[in-house]
Amino acid sequence: MSIIDEDFIYLFHEGRNYKTYSGLGAHICKEGGVEGVRFSVWAPGARKVNLAGDFNNWQGDLNPMEKIKNSAIWTTFVPGIGKGELYKYQIYTGTGKLIYKADPYAFYSELRPGTASRVYPLNSYQWNDEKWMEKRKREAYYDKPVLIYELHPGSWRRDKSGNFLDFRQLADELAVYLKEMGYTHLELLPITEHPFDGSWGYQTTGYFSVTSRYGSPDDFKYFVDILHQNEIAVILDWVPSHFCVDDHGLAQFDGTCLYEPADPSLAYNEWSSLNFDFGKKEVLSFLLSNAYYWFDIFHIDGLRVDAVSNLLYLKGRENKAAIEFLKDLNKIIFKSFPGVMMIAEDSTNWPLVTYPVDVGGLGFNFKWNMGWMNDLLEYIEKDPVYRKYHHHQLTFSFMYMYSENFVLPLSHDEVVHGKKSLLNKMPGDYWQKFAGLRCLYAYMMAHPGKKMLFMGAEFGQFIEWDYQKELDWFLLDFPMHKKLHEYVRDLNHFYLKSPSLWDADYRTEGFEWIDADNNEQSILVFIRRSVTEDRYLIVLSNFTPVVYRNFRIGVPENTYYREVFNSDEERYGGSGVRNPDNIKVCDKPWHNRSFSIKIDVPPLATIFLSPKKDKDIKEKN
Repeated sequence: MSIIDEDFIYLFHEGRNYKTYSGLGAHICKEGGVEGVRFSVWAPGARKVNLAGDFNNWQGDLNPMEKIKNSAIWTTFVPGIGKGELYKYQIYTGTGKLIYKADPYAFYSELRPGTASRVYPLNSYQWNDEKWMEKRKREAYYDKPVLIYELHPGSWRRDKSGNFLDFRQLADELAVYLKEMGYTHLELLPITEHPFDGSWGYQTTGYFSVTSRYGSPDDFKYFVDILHQNEIAVILDWVPSHFCVDDHGLAQFDGTCLYEPADPSLAYNEWSSLNFDFGKKEVLSFLLSNAYYWFDIFHIDGLRVDAVSNLLYLKGRENKAAIEFLKDLNKIIFKSFPGVMMIAEDSTNWPLVTYPVDVGGLGFNFKWNMGWMNDLLEYIEKDPVYRKYHHHQLTFSFMYMYSENFVLPLSHDEVVHGKKSLLNKMPGDYWQKFAGLRCLYAYMMAHPGKKMLFMGAEFGQFIEWDYQKELDWFLLDFPMHKKLHEYVRDLNHFYLKSPSLWDADYRTEGFEWIDADNNEQSILVFIRRSVTEDRYLIVLSNFTPVVYRNFRIGVPENTYYREVFNSDEERYGGSGVRNPDNIKVCDKPWHNRSFSIKIDVPPLATIFLSPKKDKDIKEKN
């Protein structure tokens, strides 16, 4: 039932109402013993507000709304209607102009090109993810494996007729696929309501509305529920910095600049959308409630906050109101939902993004490492002959890798707009492209930080991502693509069972250079250490198509070593340059270490070596 009392109104106008959706919007309820729907909307600039919908043949005058005393909230109760009814607010502006607006707090919307809101209950789904939700409270993820699969729901798979799969179909297929492939998290491009498919969801009109393209709110709850039951976390892309300018949306909502700044120079941004006015308390309540809503009502496990740089700066200056919003957002979410992820997509050098607010940070717990991504992709697009002149693009990220809690993103943004797919970025012939991509993926797994890969990259999509059709799954009929797919699966599972690669991502003792300076051969060698087990892995990445025989590297101790993973294995499409199970150590100093080993280095490959402890040697013997 909708609850709008004095406390609700006070907190709303103070910017501290984090559950505005419990009162505003359309709520199925019983009043005076009569079942119906209570509608409430904030419209301070309106002269009059009516409710129009299917139930009154869009004759708004039949359902006038009343303004609640001491507020700018208009409300009305319509008896005898319920779930599924379409409606809009008929708003007479201060100048007398009549406009029709969708509900900013609508929980469901008409399928595009329709723009009406739709009545839908929030409490009609029976959850079955209690074990997951209880376990999540104890999670921190800093010392856990995190493999994120980034996905656009409308173009992962489609049915035989080319239509979208709904959330229930997607859930059943994805749960199996993600578990088999070894992914721990799923990150969805925005699933809030948006009018234009080509915006990929980033031009939002309905912040509280699950897009009707893929089903109902209950269908999305089922989606999250099924993934939770399969121990897969769900992260949503969330866009609090700007909103869509379409007439039925938030822009000029009551005839005034209600959600956006009144100054046009501050309102519009580089995407030709409108910035939120973070100096307005009711806008803060709207956005803070919206973030809270997705955790509270839909059990999601994280938000990836889009375009944080657009919040930190406005017209080249620090946007103090938006900065305070981010701090409040993170404090509220972590206090209310322990164990979740708040991820900043930020390309600036703003300090302490992933530090707590009480020590001067923004309060996120993770941040995309855009510098790592940009440098690495620039590097791998170069012909291997010239890579030695750009070795710093490989090593620079290690200089700042502990400055934040980073996620290493190979996202959708890098495989569109002429940038080419990851596979097609690779120079060389057909074989070298696949070898280079295998090398890149394994190197990514070895680099400190959590991991994220956009859909299609796991089997080598050749063309850029096209939101208008499903991925090129037919490529799995071709041997090299099938082998790459199997490689990514095996690499993911190798990562999951190797604490050395994740339990000290953000601790200095988890990483150690062996050789950072071999630019002539474009080779990096380093150690990843576990802090929970007495184990470590030696990682070598060769970014040239040259095989190096009897290649010497320094090692930490006098024991046998063995190769535990190699991206050049023949079963993955590689050339098959391998190393023996017992790699002998000699006391020849190398790389400032007392001991060294000789190995064969495969072309365009990353290999992992593990020390054989006494127990391993005895078992082998």
